[in-house]
Amino acid sequence: MKLFTKPKSDEDKLIEGCIAGKREMQRLLYDLYSKKMMVVCLRYAPTTFEAEDIMQEAFVKVFSNIGNFKRDCPLEFWIRKIMVNTALKHLRGKQLLTVSHEAEEVSNLASESSSLTGYSLDELLSMIQSLAPRYRMVFNLYAIEGYNHKEIGEMLDISEGTSKSQYSRARAILQGMISRQENNYKNVISS
Repeated sequence: MKLFTKPKSDEDKLIEGCIAGKREMQRLLYDLYSKKMMVVCLRYAPTTFEAEDIMQEAFVKVFSNIGNFKRDCPLEFWIRKIMVNTALKHLRGKQLLTVSHEAEEVSNLASESSSLTGYSLDELLSMIQSLAPRYRMVFNLYAIEGYNHKEIGEMLDISEGTSKSQYSRARAILQGMISRQENNYKNVISS
């Protein structure tokens, strides 16, 4: 009696090829995910150059550790997690995760919520990249990656309350940027 075995998916074949060290499979995996992962890295890095460095370092980790990948989560999620952790490690190494002292700027910003419609991905990334490193990290981890403040605190070695405060400040700064851009646009239209 022969047992039915599930045919291998394209993703399974890709993973197995990468585990075997096949360059063409590694290239295919890189080509499939590099654009999405570059966007992830750009959210954390202060410059495109640093984002590229982070992404390259992270893909080296992906290929080195793909044999440990457990298929209980999507491959893209696993790669994204490596990208985020590599970005955090990179920025910790550069000591860019020190506490920011922008309280005066935060208190002067408008706290009203603004709409994000009409903004391109590049404009939003630029706004996020302009945040101080700690604010950028907490904002990305909470608002985009979906970590809670307790997890963020553990990842960044800060308290849960500090994470909440940093997120609140980051949001206020971003809302202020959006408000200023909208006001500039209105002034241009009315003149």
